[in-house]
Amino acid sequence: MSINRGLKKNSKKSYKKNQSDFLQEKINSISKIILSSSLVVSFFYVIPLLIDFSEKNILKTKEFTNNSKKILAYTLNKKNNLNIDEEAINEKDLLLDIFSLNDLETDTVRLSASTIKQLFQDTGYNLKEVREKKLVKPVALTLLPEEIKKIENIKKRKELFIQIVLPLILKENNNIKLDRKTLFSIINKSNNSDLEKKWLEKKYKQYGIKSNDLSVLKIRMDEVPVSLAIAQAAKETGWGTSRFAQEGNALFGQWTWSGEGLKPKDADVDKGHKVMKFNVLQASVRAYLRNLNTHSTYKDFRKARADLRDLGKSLDGLALSEHLDKYAETGAQYVTVLKKIIVQNKLKDFDDAKLLPSSIDLESLI
Repeated sequence: MSINRGLKKNSKKSYKKNQSDFLQEKINSISKIILSSSLVVSFFYVIPLLIDFSEKNILKTKEFTNNSKKILAYTLNKKNNLNIDEEAINEKDLLLDIFSLNDLETDTVRLSASTIKQLFQDTGYNLKEVREKKLVKPVALTLLPEEIKKIENIKKRKELFIQIVLPLILKENNNIKLDRKTLFSIINKSNNSDLEKKWLEKKYKQYGIKSNDLSVLKIRMDEVPVSLAIAQAAKETGWGTSRFAQEGNALFGQWTWSGEGLKPKDADVDKGHKVMKFNVLQASVRAYLRNLNTHSTYKDFRKARADLRDLGKSLDGLALSEHLDKYAETGAQYVTVLKKIIVQNKLKDFDDAKLLPSSIDLESLI
């Protein structure tokens, strides 16, 4: 009897232990399930936050930056291939089409002011008619005349300068307008062809966008008001009379720390910047537009321009000039001068001017 009682006691103890172990295992199993579920839920909750955080930080850093006060610190000297890092290569991607344009004509003939005036007269190109009809003859000159600085009549000097730069600015804006047309066509498609994808890849590089973000490309790939571009060219060159404009076709005083350029007379011999030099005026205009459309310094300018687009308003040179205070060291004073040039010379008359087509491609823009 004592043996049976002992067995029963042991059996009860064993049963209770097994039951306790089973309950503990069940509790552990449930705990593991709860923990695993929590981790899974947390994963799917946290990941979007991390992605959002990452994107915001990328957006903060994806603007192309360099050490320039005014513009790209890019070089047009393609022979300078020493110590090229990733950022330098990206800079060259930005200016690849400007390199090719700059190399098109190296032995151009500089026409005299009188010859240019006669050319404009023969083609019926005058500013009075442009202001009325808003149509500009596609007369593209490659160099400024030396005699422009000798024209004593200030009004005539200004008119000749505007006549020279106006077709160049409109041409570059037209190129951008055609690109925007292609971009919106691609955006509105659910699927894109390989050709369209290659075109986008090229434009991402051209506009310095590492993130391949279409929304950023749409903001950067846009025109600059004609009135503002003329005003800046006038200010930077003294209406075409400056040494930089005459010797280097530099219409917008763009700076560089490397490559070919013109050294300011008051600059240190071994230190400081140069003013970028171009073979043709058109290359200077294209580099200027690319600068405003890519450099981080002009991010506010691009945002203000995009806001005008979103509101369905035309691009206002006076309003957008407010965001170019960092273009020159004089800051707010520089903006005041630009506005004065625009108003006094009625440059807003040219904002809605159209360049008469020199090819079938441009007819759709008129």
